[in-house]
Amino acid sequence: MKHIPVFAILLTIVVQSAAQAKDWVVYEGDSGPGKGKHIVFIASDHEYRGEETCPAIARILAKRYGFKCTVLFGLDEKGFIKAGSSRIPGMEALESADMMFLFMRFLNPADESMKYFDEYLQRGGPVLGLRTTTHAFNGIKGQYEKYHFRYDKEDYHMGFGRQVLGETWAGHYGQNHKCSTRLDPIPEQTGHVVLSGVKDMHCKAGAYDANPMPNSVILANNQVLQTMEQGSEPLAGKPPKPAVWVRTYKSASGKEGRVFCSTQGASEDIVNDGFRRCVINGVFWCMGLEKEIKPDMDIAFVGPYNPVTFSFNGERKGVKPADIEGWDTPIWDKNARTK
Repeated sequence: MKHIPVFAILLTIVVQSAAQAKDWVVYEGDSGPGKGKHIVFIASDHEYRGEETCPAIARILAKRYGFKCTVLFGLDEKGFIKAGSSRIPGMEALESADMMFLFMRFLNPADESMKYFDEYLQRGGPVLGLRTTTHAFNGIKGQYEKYHFRYDKEDYHMGFGRQVLGETWAGHYGQNHKCSTRLDPIPEQTGHVVLSGVKDMHCKAGAYDANPMPNSVILANNQVLQTMEQGSEPLAGKPPKPAVWVRTYKSASGKEGRVFCSTQGASEDIVNDGFRRCVINGVFWCMGLEKEIKPDMDIAFVGPYNPVTFSFNGERKGVKPADIEGWDTPIWDKNARTK
């Protein structure tokens, strides 16, 4: 047998690992309350630009608060961002995750990827889900069928969204792209730590209907507005519906995992300081770090942030995760084509 030098084997492993790592991006801060804690983001939805929201929030948490943030994306076979793709390399990162941050829609990943997702939930890890994550899985069959957003059996009724986040897909509420959304804190919950420092929440994405599970604590309701402008008048005939809540889910291990969910979260939604602060506070709460939440926490973006207006097939084309490595690269290049 031909002898292969040890250094050659090691070099091959390093090269393969480096090539594989280009399919996702890792941001890791130096110090802060998140030091030593790992958050795995999964970004793959078809419309609301989770591939922009997730890395932008990840950078803030890593740079300003010391978390290690691994961001996974839906990719095509060539490694380019493909919004809504069920091909999500790197799901094994969930083995070391202290939290999952999700922005997904109608995915049907291969069983070898779902294995890590399932195992994470079995151990009761905290979960944050935005917008379409209430209907994260569609068409899924076999051993992970229960995660389907319309799963109709009582053992896991209405799937991952309902059983973990507290709600599945319940429909649009008002006219998307024409009616924006104001989020109003529930008066009785204004003292909740997740709402610390939160004010003037306005989101570009239209409202969703929602009726979260009974053990959910509603923190803010939506108010459908007549136009896309902040300060617009409420739309008649659309009384407020739940838009931000927290809860816990019980895992197979018996442990209860903390959950933050919002029916908002599009990449233009997080431009609003109030909503972005609410999401970041939600991360801290989910991880049991609520004592670290301060009303004046630094939530400024890290590096250029160039969100595109949400739409189907409207993601930046020809871009890869490696394009947004580091703190200073733009998310994403504003000159990258969207058609």
